[in-house]
Amino acid sequence: HGYHAHIYYRDNRERVKAAALRKLLSVNPGIQMGRWRDEPVGPHPIPMYQVAFPAELFSIIVPWLMLNRDGLTVLVHPETDDDVVDHRDNSLWLGDKLNLNITFLESRNTST
Repeated sequence: HGYHAHIYYRDNRERVKAAALRKLLSVNPGIQMGRWRDEPVGPHPIPMYQVAFPAELFSIIVPWLMLNRDGLTVLVHPETDDDVVDHRDNSLWLGDKLNLNITFLESRNTST
């Protein structure tokens, strides 16, 4: 169904970097920007925002994030309707790999 990228930030300095990255990403009409999450939410252990994009943009967005993430941690995962597998098994990390709360996802698994 497409992909999500989660842009993480640990403090105000990184939030400023995340805001600059968000501004650059938001000019692409194929991208849907999620809201800021200034507290950990769901499986995500630190603040972040989500970026959704179609599969057709993967080869453009992911290499761009690799080169422009400015030291931020980014998680990229597919949207297959199985949140556990998407986040745990089919994820791509740029920067530090964070310990996601997979138990949270398992408790609300939407796989069919």
